[in-house]
Amino acid sequence: MQFHLISFEGPDAYARAGGIASRVGGLAHALSAAQHETHLWFVGDPDLPGHEHWSEHLHVHRWCQWISRHHSGGVYDGEEAKERDFSHSLPPFLYEHHLAPELAAGREVAVLTEEWHTAHSALHLDWILRRANARHRVRLLWNANNVFGFDRLDFSKLKAAATLTTVSRYMRQRMWPLGCDPLVIPNGLGDDAYPAVPSTQLRAFAKRVPGRLVLAKIARWDPDKHWLSAIESVAALRARGLRPLLLARGGAESHGTDVWQRAHSLGLRIEERSIGAEGACGLLDVLEDAEHLDVLVIGSHIDPDARRLLLRAADAVLANSGHEPFGLVGLETMAVGGVACTGCTGEDYATPGQNALVLQRDDPDEFLRLFEHLRATPGAERALRRNARRTALDYSWDRIVDRVLLPLVGATPSGMHDPTRTQLSVGPEDDTRGRTDKSALSSIAAVRERDSNSRLYPAARAS
Repeated sequence: MQFHLISFEGPDAYARAGGIASRVGGLAHALSAAQHETHLWFVGDPDLPGHEHWSEHLHVHRWCQWISRHHSGGVYDGEEAKERDFSHSLPPFLYEHHLAPELAAGREVAVLTEEWHTAHSALHLDWILRRANARHRVRLLWNANNVFGFDRLDFSKLKAAATLTTVSRYMRQRMWPLGCDPLVIPNGLGDDAYPAVPSTQLRAFAKRVPGRLVLAKIARWDPDKHWLSAIESVAALRARGLRPLLLARGGAESHGTDVWQRAHSLGLRIEERSIGAEGACGLLDVLEDAEHLDVLVIGSHIDPDARRLLLRAADAVLANSGHEPFGLVGLETMAVGGVACTGCTGEDYATPGQNALVLQRDDPDEFLRLFEHLRATPGAERALRRNARRTALDYSWDRIVDRVLLPLVGATPSGMHDPTRTQLSVGPEDDTRGRTDKSALSSIAAVRERDSNSRLYPAARAS
């Protein structure tokens, strides 16, 4: 089956703004690896080719480049003009140059559109297919990653034009009042999320923060992300003599000012630093001479290697929100064997006390009770970390494509991803920080290696 993924966000640095880029990238990679011809259409870097053939089965198409040349701020800079052009020009081009030839050859096609920016594209494509008497031969899906832009959409028209999907049971319920009953295609993780963090990196991390109770939080500066509760948790832990250090990565939103003010009002010592080197070394350098700090704000991008180290080495990762459509940070934490503290909205993967700490309120005391109980129960933290990694395996993009997406569109499963193939083992102790739970997880059995040319984000194009 030929697949077309249509999204504003995409793999270019210009087009990466959040979880949608990760979603479409993961889907494209998994579909092409399963030998389905896959085309990813997105608002790409204006200085890169409009079309590239990245692997045997994967094509990328950059749209709206003529507009993007006048908007250097990224994918959502000039989004109104881009959305109009995207919706007007992409569907007829897609039909004429790709769908019509494929249908004429008697082959099957699926088109997956993402988020409100592509809703009018889905409506336009539906209209074109109906005029061509070909609508019944194309599986057309529209996916909601969040509630953003819902006020712009006519859901009665949209659900008549496409099969509606979303990323969690929570989001499904959020859409019921709109007269919609979407299907769930959860988010997933790529192979690079699963390798165990080397024990040498964990030891180096521990040497930078001796005797500290390290918390981590990666989220937009948004009240829904419960940043103020995180700050209040640090103050409460300090009052108990536990020497906390919160490693915080926010965004550019104005709520960041509120977070800093709350930290100052509680007498916390807070400082911002930027990572200057790639990989784990960059994160370790930032932690030098941090003994005097209670909150260290990381004011720059955290690359994948550094991110895995942070999520694994922290005593707990505060990934809770008041409104979380899915919660990718929590799942990433679980994939490396970290202690994820999630909320209880869209985090379908989280089971309280078994693979994560699940916070139901915006209340620092709730976190402290759950965390202290975890630490006081022999073997509980080790079991939670092990269960977390096992759960995360079920959310690899390979498995989601095989188990959820391909059956939904009527495509043949690839059969490439036997769930018994990848096993977890508990290896020698590698938690070198002297905590209650000294045993840690060893690596997941070798993650399948792929030819570098088949990666969605080739090294030559990575930012």
